[in-house]
Amino acid sequence: MRALIAETRLSARQLVYPMFVRDGQGVREPIASMPGQERVSADELVRDVDRASELGIGGVLLFGLPAEKDGVGSGAWDEDGVVQRAIRAVRQADPGLVVAADVCLCGYTDHGHCGVLRDGDVDNDETLPLLARAAASLAAAGADIVAPSSMMDGQVAAIRLQLDEAGHRDVAIMAYAAKYASAFYGPFRDAADSAPQSGDRRGYQMDPSHVRQGLAEIATDLSEGADVVMVKPALAYLDVIRAARERFDAPLAAYSVSGEYAMLAAAAERGWLDHEAVVLESLNAIVRAGADIVITYSALDAARWLS
Repeated sequence: MRALIAETRLSARQLVYPMFVRDGQGVREPIASMPGQERVSADELVRDVDRASELGIGGVLLFGLPAEKDGVGSGAWDEDGVVQRAIRAVRQADPGLVVAADVCLCGYTDHGHCGVLRDGDVDNDETLPLLARAAASLAAAGADIVAPSSMMDGQVAAIRLQLDEAGHRDVAIMAYAAKYASAFYGPFRDAADSAPQSGDRRGYQMDPSHVRQGLAEIATDLSEGADVVMVKPALAYLDVIRAARERFDAPLAAYSVSGEYAMLAAAAERGWLDHEAVVLESLNAIVRAGADIVITYSALDAARWLS
C-alpha cells in the first residue's frame, strides 16, 4: 500500500555513479576515506560499468587521475588521456549506457586549482578556452554529457560554442551550476588527488550561506546553454534543490558528495546505523526535494536494494 501511494518514487534509472579512472592495467586501489570505492584502470572500469548497466543505473560520471600533471592541466584535453581512453573502452563494451565526463583542471594541474594560476590567483578568462578544449576532447571520445565543474564564469557558453563548432551539437552539458565551497568534499580530493597545494577554492566556489546566488548561477548557466543544472552538495543543500525545482523547469541534478557517502559508510561499519535504510532515506530526501538525477557513490548498492 505504501509503495502504491508513494508521493516520491526513487529508481535506479535516476542514479549516476561517479567513478575514478587511472592509468595501467588490472588496477584496483581502495580509497581509504571512501569505504567500498576504488580507483580503477580502464579495463577494470569497463567491468564495473557492465555491472552498473545490469543493475539499471542511469549513467556513470568519470573522473581522471593522470600519470603526469602540469601548470595548465594539459592532460585534460589529451586525446590519449586517461578518461578519453576509458570512454572509448566503455563505448566499445556498452554503447547504450549514458557516459558523462567531468570537465575541470584541478585533477590535471600540479597546483590543484580548477584553472590557470596567475600571480597566485585563478585567471577565469584564461581558463575558459582550456575547459572548452577539454570538453570537445571528451565529446570526441564518445561522452554523451560533459559536466563542467570548475565554477568559472562563462564556462558553459565557452563549452557550448566549442562543442557546436567541433560538430558535437548533440552532446549535452550538465553544469555544476550551484557548487558550494563545502567541507564535505574532503574524501573526493583524496580519491582524485586534487587538493589545492596552496589556498582554497572559496574564490570561485559559492559561499554556503547563499541560496539566491545559487539560483542566479543556475539561471546564468541555463541562459548559456546548459541542458542539465546541478546543486552540489545535496544533503546539506536540500533547500537549494527545492528552491531550484520551484524556479526552473530544466532537468535538475544533485550530487551526493564524498563526505555524505563517507559519514554514512563509516557509521554503518561501526553498527551505528542501518546502511541500507539510511542510504535509501537520504536518496529519497534528495529526490523529494526536487532532484531528477542523483549522483551518488551508493548507486550500485541502492540499485540492488531497490530491485
